[in-house]
Amino acid sequence: MSITAQSMGTSHPRIEGPQKVAGTARYAFEYPVVRPLYLHPVQSTIARGRITAIDASAAEALDGVVAVITHENAVRLADTSDAEWSVLQTPEVGFRGQYVAGVLAEGSEIARQAAELVAVAYDQDTHVASLDEHSPDLYAPDVVNPAFATDESVGDPDAALAAAEYTVRQTYTTAMTHNNPLEPHTTIATWDAEGGRLTLFESTQGVVTTRKAVMSLFGLDADAVTVIAPHVGGGFGSKGNLHANTVLATLAAMAVPGRAVKYALTRQQMFDLVGYRTPTIQHVALGAEADGTLTAITHDVVEQTARYKEFAEQTATYSRSMYATPNRRTTHRLVPLDVGMASWMRAPGEAPGSFAAEVAMDELAVVAGLDPVELRVRNEPTVSPESGLPFSSRNLVACLRRGAERFAWSHRDPQPRARLVDGWWHGTGVAGSSYPVNTMPGSTAVIRFHHDPSLDPALGATGRYEVEIAAADIGTGARTVLTQIAADALGVPAEVVDVEIGDTALPTASLAGGSSGTGSWGATIADTADRFRDKWGSDPEDGAEADGAMPDNAYGDQYAMSAYGAHFVEIAVHADTGEIRVPRMLGVFAAGRIVNPTLGRSQFLGGMTMGLSMALHEQSVLDPRTGHVVNRDLANYHVVSNADVNSMEIDWIDEQDPYVNPMGTKGIGEIGIVGSAAAIANAAYHATGRRVRSLPLTVDDFIG
Repeated sequence: MSITAQSMGTSHPRIEGPQKVAGTARYAFEYPVVRPLYLHPVQSTIARGRITAIDASAAEALDGVVAVITHENAVRLADTSDAEWSVLQTPEVGFRGQYVAGVLAEGSEIARQAAELVAVAYDQDTHVASLDEHSPDLYAPDVVNPAFATDESVGDPDAALAAAEYTVRQTYTTAMTHNNPLEPHTTIATWDAEGGRLTLFESTQGVVTTRKAVMSLFGLDADAVTVIAPHVGGGFGSKGNLHANTVLATLAAMAVPGRAVKYALTRQQMFDLVGYRTPTIQHVALGAEADGTLTAITHDVVEQTARYKEFAEQTATYSRSMYATPNRRTTHRLVPLDVGMASWMRAPGEAPGSFAAEVAMDELAVVAGLDPVELRVRNEPTVSPESGLPFSSRNLVACLRRGAERFAWSHRDPQPRARLVDGWWHGTGVAGSSYPVNTMPGSTAVIRFHHDPSLDPALGATGRYEVEIAAADIGTGARTVLTQIAADALGVPAEVVDVEIGDTALPTASLAGGSSGTGSWGATIADTADRFRDKWGSDPEDGAEADGAMPDNAYGDQYAMSAYGAHFVEIAVHADTGEIRVPRMLGVFAAGRIVNPTLGRSQFLGGMTMGLSMALHEQSVLDPRTGHVVNRDLANYHVVSNADVNSMEIDWIDEQDPYVNPMGTKGIGEIGIVGSAAAIANAAYHATGRRVRSLPLTVDDFIG
């Protein structure tokens, strides 16, 4: 089915906005519980080895301390196949910062003080914590996140490169970066030993996925685990998977049945335990004919993974489908290190991969003497380069053309280092952007109707519709957007629709990740609304109800589906100090129907802001001698601020795509970051004549 848009396409205010402004929207740590205990962990001070002794006597003697849990007395897990989740199960240490004990006390300060009194002795092994692409341990993973082929090859790229009129062969690197949502990872855990029930108030991108993981770990049935997360203060991917902090909180709750255990990670602990974006080393080669038509692309990536648990970011997959070429090779290799596990961070794979790919395209434009916008247009594919399928819609060229017009690109002097204004070198850059249309199966929903005589007759409705689905709103506005979708699917005003999310007591839902939420949950709600109307018509009786599930997409194997965009950036670099400022950024996107323009703009803007931060600031500095990140707080891990940019503008193509889902939407949460860092680096080259191939850009890159 397709939905006639009435509420969709309007800037409906955030439904939870007044609660958030008033401070009454409850996040995980804020749920009221009686006589809570506070958990503070003890973390390993070595990167590899084993615990030989733990002395908790001094901590236990401290007034207010209730328990100290270690690998010697913690509850045994039913499933220890996942090394990250096997918390306090063995004396083995796989990385610095790993949990080795947990202290429970009547107050958070007492718990922290007591944790410092726990004495741990180790037998330390030699560790390796520095990424080296020549490591003898280098290997090819079976797949890259989530299940893409590790390598792929089409044609004979090496021969095509040798015969090309123009070539670019360069190495690009991106830094380790850490997710830093303002709300840290947080859990309140309560264990009812008599009833065998576990309740978690959890900061998570997926209550159902969290429940599923906890069930497996602790050998519990689904009806024995409740996970609640109606408001989440950001995640950026880090809250998509279960991490060790939730396991530790659950173990602690089981040690003190009937008492609620509260645990919020400190900012420093966030750098140890909940994932990060792997650093990358990317070798890219492009070959082209005299007119700039690509004849070959190779994109070979080396990145790190934890020795104890693999995560392979899909960095090179960006180059498999962005531009047309008859010859292509993409590969991924991993170096196992004695560090914490890498994981998802906004647009995993596409964000770092687009940096290398789009900077290489800019370098090719310079070598071939072509405008970088025109070079991209000339290499626009007619079908998906990876699958050979036609596109459901692809408006990359339209984004490039509109962006060039809005940015006055035609007035650009193609020569680098040509514009000096008041001691600042100014330049402009461009980059393309793409992100796949992802959906996740398994969501279900329920719609109920109740008469409400108090409703304003002008609304044209006799009652209210309750929509239940265990989705997550991590600050994106999902609650509001789903209300708009439900309203249009039911053919009623949004004012009479109430959407409940964030609780495993509701019908199951996929997690918020991969820009899949609106498409997956919205299609599920649309299906449920269709069933409701088929069953009850337009005048339902009081208590009318219907359930539905996410339908299969009949076009899923017939079309290639992605969102596209173009970034245009002006950068200013001080001629004497190398200081970097960004006077203006423009992002133009083609992402299907934009359900809520205000919230959509916010998502695009947020992605571009993270790309700006990735380009100019973010770098987790890991000391290879100790195996831990040294700039592990927001005072030393810099993120972008208002001073770094003047104007950020968003525009989009009004794209009609009937094939992606009933709403015609594509994911918008991540495409804003894809390509934005490359556009900044390309603008820096145009401003200064210095080509920087590593992120973040620093003052040192432009002085001397």
